[in-house]
Amino acid sequence: MFVISVAAELTEMHPQTLRQYDRIGLVTPRRQGGRHRRYSPYNIEQLRQIQQFSQEGVSLEGIRRILQLQNRVEVLEETLDALRQELRESQRHSTKPRFFAVGPHGDVVTVDRGRRARANTQALVLWEPAPRRR
Repeated sequence: MFVISVAAELTEMHPQTLRQYDRIGLVTPRRQGGRHRRYSPYNIEQLRQIQQFSQEGVSLEGIRRILQLQNRVEVLEETLDALRQELRESQRHSTKPRFFAVGPHGDVVTVDRGRRARANTQALVLWEPAPRRR
């Protein structure tokens, strides 16, 4: 964790610039004792990225949107990884056919054997796992 003067030196920015970025929510360092900013290596990387975008002529609002979208992509990638892992686990333990339905908003739900899909579903798919190879 770096104090603001060290973070400013590492990023070749003025400490006041870092304070402004904190005020407008571009980079949010941790606070020690509720007052003193502490910048993580991740914050330093964010500041360098902001500096690069700024030098390329991107407005602060544009930079904020880019960072929001990057964060969203990271969250979605983590979710996707977790779902892939869950699917691998499920496939290892299941040899029975499964039924899936697609809801009106594109959500996919599992339909229990012997039950009907909801009336507002748009499609019903039978998935049979491939036989296990030994």
